[in-house]
Amino acid sequence: MADYDVAIIGAGAAGLSVAAFAAQLGLRVALFERGRMGGDCLNHGCVPSKALLAAAHRAQEARAAGRFGIRLPPPEIDWAAVRAHVRGAIARIAPNDSEERFRALGAEVIRASAHFVAPDAIEAGARRYTFRRAVIAAGSAPAVPAIPGLAEVPYLTNETVFELEDPPGHLIILGGGAVGLEMAQAHARLGCLVTVIEAAPSIAPREDPELVEGLRRTLKAEGIALREGAALRRVEPDGAGGLAAVLADGSRIVGTHLLLAVGRAPRLAGLDLPAAGIQATRQGIATDLALRSVSNRRVWAAGDIADPQGLGPRAFTHVAACHAAIVARSMLFRLPARLDYAALPRVIHTDPELAQVGLTEAEARAAGHAALGILRWPLSENDRAVAEGRPEGLVKLVTTPRGRLLGASVLAPRAGDMAGLFGLMIGRRLPLSALAGLVLPYPTLAEGAKRAAGEFFLPRLLSPAMKRLADLLIRLP
Repeated sequence: MADYDVAIIGAGAAGLSVAAFAAQLGLRVALFERGRMGGDCLNHGCVPSKALLAAAHRAQEARAAGRFGIRLPPPEIDWAAVRAHVRGAIARIAPNDSEERFRALGAEVIRASAHFVAPDAIEAGARRYTFRRAVIAAGSAPAVPAIPGLAEVPYLTNETVFELEDPPGHLIILGGGAVGLEMAQAHARLGCLVTVIEAAPSIAPREDPELVEGLRRTLKAEGIALREGAALRRVEPDGAGGLAAVLADGSRIVGTHLLLAVGRAPRLAGLDLPAAGIQATRQGIATDLALRSVSNRRVWAAGDIADPQGLGPRAFTHVAACHAAIVARSMLFRLPARLDYAALPRVIHTDPELAQVGLTEAEARAAGHAALGILRWPLSENDRAVAEGRPEGLVKLVTTPRGRLLGASVLAPRAGDMAGLFGLMIGRRLPLSALAGLVLPYPTLAEGAKRAAGEFFLPRLLSPAMKRLADLLIRLP
């Protein structure tokens, strides 16, 4: 008889979700974690970054209060207090992910590094554990690129940047994706000089260029230097504890700190996957669309470390939760399950936020949708945005010619809060008329979504034929 019904490697977002569900079903669950409970999201990612951004946004609001007729002195940044706020946010959420909670749910939490020794066995802390089913949820780590000179200078990742006891004098960020841009704005608003180096022609290279341009203007207006299409040739020490980034064009950027934000790498090392016959790629554990290993039918993968065939990995906490639901359906109940990212949201949590659900215009065309409807509604036409003095932004919808929503892009304050509305539309394949006819409270930014959807029907409603029909009907008794 196996020691456990379900063995889970990794107590991050995905592993904890599976463990909680399986344990509450009364199954014998072993949860292996060598580091901090809660994984990257709680300790190094979503929670601390959003806490830091919250402090930074308050500082910026104080600077901008004059436009509302409120005179305030320039904000004074107490770095120690900002750090205390970040640590406090982590501490308040930590009990939800704690050993005590999961032991109370019935899981056995084993604080040791785990690796496979057989297709149905794991070794941890010099002890062997057998299982009926296993879930690999070991997550991912910050990617460290092979940059000449990197070994000679100190550098930061998302796992260390929140531990700085003093604010950076000049933070150089390598990578202009979500993490890089969020940390750039956070530190700039907290009084640091910031330079972002992005090798691609544009920051946020995956996002819709039309909306990226608006975000770019905001970041530049706040003093963030953006070096786009810039290849980094090497880094080297400069002065007392400083460093310099030397670009391919010969320019030299001198800073005090370097933050690497160029992506994630799956935590495969140390798992000894061959011992269990588990196939892996450079991107993670190879699975089918039910997240089951393609080579060991006892094993599933979830979260950043999963590499589902045809879809690839996604390093988002909400994807980890989605994966946990798929695993529960497939592994625990033997029900059909199939991962689908058609309505998957992603958000760059800057201010304004850039949210994307489904396909961008470029992605839709690349997917073979030659004929598209493009609907736009600028925030300058949204009463709530105007009232709050934030009229810069855009809602952009990508539809089929028949009015089915394929994707939505939003640049707006709290744009991520609209993502659920678009996700429901795409995921449930609701007609665009459902959004256009929705009654929303006034005034809200979400009205921009409704008004953009209404643009699909407006030309038909105001066509000459409809005008003639209205003229005829009004004459009837």
